[in-house]
Amino acid sequence: MPSRSSLIDRLESIPRRELYFFALYRVLIASLIAALVFSPLSALMSEAHHPVLARAVCVGYLPVALGLLVWGRNERWLQPLVLWGAMTDILAATLLTHALPGASAGISMSLLFNISAAAMLLPLSRGMLVAVVASLATVAEFGWREFEGGQSTRTLAELAMFITSYLALAWISYQIGNRARRNQQLAERRGAEVANLFEINELIIRRMRTGVLVVDGGGRIALANEAAAALLGEAGDGLAGGEARLGQVAPELARRLQRWRNGSSGEELPLQLANGQAEVQPRFARLLAGSDQTLLFLDDTSVVSRRAESLTLSTLGRFSASLAHEIRNPLAAINYAAQLLEESDDLGDADRRLLQIIHQQCQRTNGIVESVLALARRERASPENLDLASFVRRFVLEYRQTLSTETDDVESIIRESSVPALMDPRHLHQVLTALVHNALKYGRMGDEPARVRIRVASSGRHAVIDVIDRGPGIPEAVATQLFRPFYTTSEHGTGLGLYIARELCRASQAQLDYIPVPTRGACFRIVMAAPHGAFAA
Repeated sequence: MPSRSSLIDRLESIPRRELYFFALYRVLIASLIAALVFSPLSALMSEAHHPVLARAVCVGYLPVALGLLVWGRNERWLQPLVLWGAMTDILAATLLTHALPGASAGISMSLLFNISAAAMLLPLSRGMLVAVVASLATVAEFGWREFEGGQSTRTLAELAMFITSYLALAWISYQIGNRARRNQQLAERRGAEVANLFEINELIIRRMRTGVLVVDGGGRIALANEAAAALLGEAGDGLAGGEARLGQVAPELARRLQRWRNGSSGEELPLQLANGQAEVQPRFARLLAGSDQTLLFLDDTSVVSRRAESLTLSTLGRFSASLAHEIRNPLAAINYAAQLLEESDDLGDADRRLLQIIHQQCQRTNGIVESVLALARRERASPENLDLASFVRRFVLEYRQTLSTETDDVESIIRESSVPALMDPRHLHQVLTALVHNALKYGRMGDEPARVRIRVASSGRHAVIDVIDRGPGIPEAVATQLFRPFYTTSEHGTGLGLYIARELCRASQAQLDYIPVPTRGACFRIVMAAPHGAFAA
């Protein structure tokens, strides 16, 4: 907490306007006294006790007052000017009181203002010093007159009253000035805080992702943040001047605003304010009660849909975890029953081959369940050093045994003897299964048999697996949505296969992307990190 004296120690805290009027008052008093002494009006006063002294004081005091008025504009000497100006006033008043005894009461009364003004502009110690010096000067003048043997026009009671008035008025004036300075500093601080809050609020509104417009009763756009200008497209470039009309920039939005002002509360469909921009859902609110200004919020529907999608995925994660737990029990029963059938001696080779397929598929399904549980729990994957050449060959052999038709085919293209990679084998098996299944289902032309190639290669410090079909390919508009959850072009699809596949790849620091094929067909590429150093297959 700053001390009281520190409130005015800084030059900036001294009120310059008050100092100017103080100096102007000094010039007025000095001019008035000089006019009374040197003009015919001097006869109105009683006989001067020391006429020469009175004239000398007037001749010296008026130029000094004018000099203090001019020098008061110099900010470097404000406090010294106040202090020594008050001392000059006291000296001049004391000498004039002694030289003009008939005007002593008026001069002493005018000195009250000088003491009060000085105490208001100076620290307490200096303000009280001025009052003490004025009191001592009054006592000294009284003693001087008694020493000369003259008849004093003052009594001791009057002398005591003036001294008390000087001291009391100096104290009260300091308190008033101190409180005024504190209030001024508080107002300046509050003003700075309000200005900072205004700038912060303006920055927040300007950087909000939600578009914000302020429209007055005449349809003029008074304010628009960056998001709103972007949503308005080229029309948003002219909003900076504050003269744009909503009806010219966005006519449909202006019509909806007018319907809202007329009392319509029906839900309306999202609208697109400019070509190439996202659709928005406008919301309206009055800026202030009784005001004709309206606040428009332009909610980007894509952001809203992503939020809804995030909530849906969170719910789906919990549902998937619950469902996976429920699948485990019948899956374990199927696997156990298959193992019991394998122990029978009455089975032929064909039946045993079918049981082997059941057992393999149970293991694969169990792996899928484990992956879904890990994805739902957001568990980290367990990448291992894999030889993709051997892994893909085994995968192709196993997958061929599950093909429902003899015409469809899955083949591997591996030109290197060993392709090392770092990947969770369970996740990689699930990803390849999903990609090959999609390729067989959608990668065929009419009644032609589906042909899926799994190509394995190394590319620098990465290992690459391409799953390629020879179907009609994927349109560009669909390709941009492939990995979004719940997006599907099939009536029976869930839209989660490719999303889960990409998430499983990301869990092992791998990347799954769609690669357009110049001719017909589609290609999905898995890029994995190669392990440090070679390893034996």
